Amino acid sequence: MKKALIVWGGWEGHTPEAAAQVTATMLKEDGFEVEISATTEAFANPELDKLNLIVPIITQSEIKEDEVNNLTAAVQSGVGLAGIHGGMGDSFRNAVDYQFMVGGQWVAHPGDIIDYRVNIIDQHDPITRGIDDFDYHSEQYYMHVDPANKILATTTFSGEHADWTRDVVMPVIWKRRHGAGRVFYSALGHTADEFSVPEMRTMFQRGMNWAAR
Repeated sequence: MKKALIVWGGWEGHTPEAAAQVTATMLKEDGFEVEISATTEAFANPELDKLNLIVPIITQSEIKEDEVNNLTAAVQSGVGLAGIHGGMGDSFRNAVDYQFMVGGQWVAHPGDIIDYRVNIIDQHDPITRGIDDFDYHSEQYYMHVDPANKILATTTFSGEHADWTRDVVMPVIWKRRHGAGRVFYSALGHTADEFSVPEMRTMFQRGMNWAAR
């Protein structure tokens, strides 16, 4: 049986515990044995490299050097990594090795909760197949992004809330490699209730399964 670790924590505004429970249910549906932890100490487990998948759901927190070193080494060895929104894209602002692994870092969400459009740019990929462009109501993430990412979906900023961002096309969903590990990221999912959006939930579930070795 495939094994997954979910680690939640950090800023409560992202409802990390509730998001962890929804994520665990999704993984169990797909045949995973799931462990849930509420501390980054789980990343220091010497058996971390035996897992199939790791899902961080932690925002604006801190991680110790031994924890991030063990986590990044596990992914480089082949363990999958998958996550959403600030739970993976704004987890540890002090850990550049972690950000290098994720492939991006949140820096702003002009206008806070707004309506915007998500554009699927690769409808042949198994993660996005059958999903059309769709409207979304949430934080529109502005991120610093690794150009090596394989971009699956984007959004275009209107400039209404920060005029210098007008017409900026920003990646929303990507996948990448980090060593032998597969990494999937979606900027959607501000709070757990966004799992009710079929497109968001479907792509995250597919992305987790793609990332898992």
